[in-house]
Amino acid sequence: MDILTPMETTALLLSLRVAGVAIALGLPVAVLAAWVLGRYDFPGKTLVDGLVHLPLVLPPVVTGYILLVTMGTKGVVGGWLYQTFGIKLIFTAEGASLAVAVTSFPLMVRAIRLSVEAIDGGLEAAARTLGAGPVDRFFTILLPLMAPGLLSGAIVAFAAAMGEFGAVITFVSNIPGQTQTLPLAIYAATQEPGGDAVAARLAAISFGVALVALMLSEFLAHRVRRLIGQT
Repeated sequence: MDILTPMETTALLLSLRVAGVAIALGLPVAVLAAWVLGRYDFPGKTLVDGLVHLPLVLPPVVTGYILLVTMGTKGVVGGWLYQTFGIKLIFTAEGASLAVAVTSFPLMVRAIRLSVEAIDGGLEAAARTLGAGPVDRFFTILLPLMAPGLLSGAIVAFAAAMGEFGAVITFVSNIPGQTQTLPLAIYAATQEPGGDAVAARLAAISFGVALVALMLSEFLAHRVRRLIGQT
């Protein structure tokens, strides 16, 4: 931290906070979505699957714009939240968390769904014959076995959330100390005369965080698979 200015430190800490909140809120929903998509067939499944993964192929600016239209203070949902509960997401760190949660959500779903689909259905069938209900089967069989995908998806999504730019700047703007995350601080530095050194420092930090996250994801997923295999 000593090599960073107070504003740069604030941007880094804000990025960690925004990404952490986004993953904490999105992970339970991602687990549920992956479970449903990986285990059940239902009318409209293809459409639901497409909507879940849509943020992967949409330009992040479009995602941010959709959030701006729907979750802004004049949007259908955002306007209702603001008028009813006084909750304002636009131009706030909470709004930034929402933006990165939406863009990183498909990454978690894809990783967890792969783990769900790899689980032997016979294990659930055996538990069912022994009287285990859906909730019991989920927490005693599915959740432990999907742990490698869950951990891997959460960590990779966290790294992606740390690096999200387009959706964040479109929805919550670039306000130092409030919504200026690490990528936005890098962008701001590149627009200022003599900001190359600042941009280089922040870019190096972003590179390091992403690399560590990917390595940690592989390490933890491998360790969990070994532990599962030993049980």
